[in-house]
Amino acid sequence: MSFRWIGFIAGRLVARKRGSLPVFSIMGIAVGVLALTVIIAVMNGFQLGFIESILEISSYYARVDQAPAGEDGNKLRARLSALPGVTAVVPFREVQALIRGGVSQEAALIRGLKSDTLKTDPVMAAKLAFEEGSFDIAGPSSILLGSELARRLGAGLGDEVTLITIGGSAPLSGVFTLGESGEARNTPFTVTGIFRSGFYEYDLGWAFINFERAGELAGSGYTLGLKLTDRFQDRRLLESVLPLIAAYPEARASSWRDYNRAFFGALRTEKLFMFVLVGLIFIVVGLNIYQAQRRMVLERREEIGLLRAIGAGDRAVRLVFVWDGFIIGFIGAGAGMILALAISFNIGAFFSALEKAVNGVLRLLHGSGEFAVFSPAVFYIKEIEGRVIPREALLIFLFGLFSALGAAWFASGKVSKIHPAEVLRYE
Repeated sequence: MSFRWIGFIAGRLVARKRGSLPVFSIMGIAVGVLALTVIIAVMNGFQLGFIESILEISSYYARVDQAPAGEDGNKLRARLSALPGVTAVVPFREVQALIRGGVSQEAALIRGLKSDTLKTDPVMAAKLAFEEGSFDIAGPSSILLGSELARRLGAGLGDEVTLITIGGSAPLSGVFTLGESGEARNTPFTVTGIFRSGFYEYDLGWAFINFERAGELAGSGYTLGLKLTDRFQDRRLLESVLPLIAAYPEARASSWRDYNRAFFGALRTEKLFMFVLVGLIFIVVGLNIYQAQRRMVLERREEIGLLRAIGAGDRAVRLVFVWDGFIIGFIGAGAGMILALAISFNIGAFFSALEKAVNGVLRLLHGSGEFAVFSPAVFYIKEIEGRVIPREALLIFLFGLFSALGAAWFASGKVSKIHPAEVLRYE
């Protein structure tokens, strides 16, 4: 079967008369692709921002708890750094404490880090934005506070805060354990930096101090956090890590899937339901195309009868209308995807223009306008970021294309019921 004439006739059916061009079908698919792509891009921007804050600052991609001390710990760190896909190995200690400032006192998680951590882990350096000061924890009495924590404490750069700890806390359980004396320790620290991670819980409840000083508060145990080039290679990494820590009975290895399973599962479910809800647009558009194609089959009975009379089979004639649906779907999905990518990669400018337009209308109607799509008073964000994942964009494009193809295929089913002799008898 030659497909050249099928494509030629399908193109003629679409474009022969300007008034018969299925503009609304094309626009419907374009709007569906545009809406779904932009919504998913904004959702990806929020979700990946949260995920990266968790993995890059807090939990890491994988971790070895209760790592050995001394020379054995240095050797293990060097071996872990040499594993394929590992970009950084960061030692840290954690202790739960109360921080007393000039205004109030707040519970916080205190993490002890090496003073060269940002050089070892440049991705973490990119995620931490310092509103005041810098990553200066070289001194034993230096402390870095989250921006929201500093605001609640009423502490600024150079101010003194007091850490209240009880014995040594268990980093994994987060439960206080009494030391030998069972008395609280009050340790003064000087604020040398105030950071913002973009994740509200961290900015409200986190502080960084010197690694060695954290050992005095939390005990000698520590954890090694591992960064990877691809977080989805964590299972393969653990297979390589387990033999390395087999000689240390207390050491335990785990990945981000273990300690963030509920949170990441909720994000995945949220995105899935968003796909389904916005994807309903394609069902509506598909029904519209189905009705339009059925009407076209009835209107073109004479042409169909003529094609059948000169030797075209049922399948060939049906493919004419399917190809017609392909043209509609490809143009609509392509136009919608091009516009969606342009908006997604410039999402900040798009929302700024939208806010200006809405506020302009509000000022004309009411004399004032303070509309904001993502108001900082409600959302803990400074800028809106859109991220397009290629495989998701391809999937959305195929949704739009195949909704038109499927509608055209089912609508062209009546072609086989058209008999040339009956159609041409009265012509």
